[in-house]
Amino acid sequence: MSYIQGFVAAVPEANKEAYRKYAADAFPLFREFGVLRMVESWEDDVQDGTVTDLRRAVKAEPGEKIVFSWLEYASKEAADTASQKMMEDPRMEQFGGEMPFDGKRMIFGGFETVSDVGAADGTGYVSGMVAAAPSTGKESYRDFAREMATIFQEYGATRLLDAWGVDVPKGEVTDFQRAVQAKDGEAIAFGWIEWPSKEASDTGWGKMMSDERMQNTDMPFDGKRMIFGGFKPIVDLS
Repeated sequence: MSYIQGFVAAVPEANKEAYRKYAADAFPLFREFGVLRMVESWEDDVQDGTVTDLRRAVKAEPGEKIVFSWLEYASKEAADTASQKMMEDPRMEQFGGEMPFDGKRMIFGGFETVSDVGAADGTGYVSGMVAAAPSTGKESYRDFAREMATIFQEYGATRLLDAWGVDVPKGEVTDFQRAVQAKDGEAIAFGWIEWPSKEASDTGWGKMMSDERMQNTDMPFDGKRMIFGGFKPIVDLS
């Protein structure tokens, strides 16, 4: 089963190119260690929420943009092996200097894929989300994700991936749990929808909002605490 390492960070808007280069330069090593795909996507449409939102999740400051990113692996074992190699390989030291963002406010975790529908070819836009779901509701979440994937594909989405938190550490400053106000007995879900373009995303979402199947579906998580946004990929390597 494939495995995802997911990240959300706040990056100064002025550092966009520096961040893109920092990430892209790391990929050749990551690929050697076992990363199958690396995506870094830059804020395009991130709204302030009433209860939670992506900005509060990483304590974003004025002038900062949200980055939603992930690494894909063949399995958790492959990810664990890669992480060990990253810590031991001296070539990684070149990335250990000053980073173009505040790493202390980045939130991250490891997620087991529960649904992966479609293909990533030609991705031009990403709808990313994080939610808190009952720890006992993994199968319900998987079934819901697959049902939604069918509808989203009808309206132009090319790939939909949903993953379940299995290694989501708590941080000193920020973390996924605080980002969605997770309660005892809840797990973190991380996922995204890939579209050919922003225009395709806007059109697809618009049509889906009038689809009665979307109105009559009970979500297996608290939608009021879900955090989400629209992003444009700036690094997409495999």
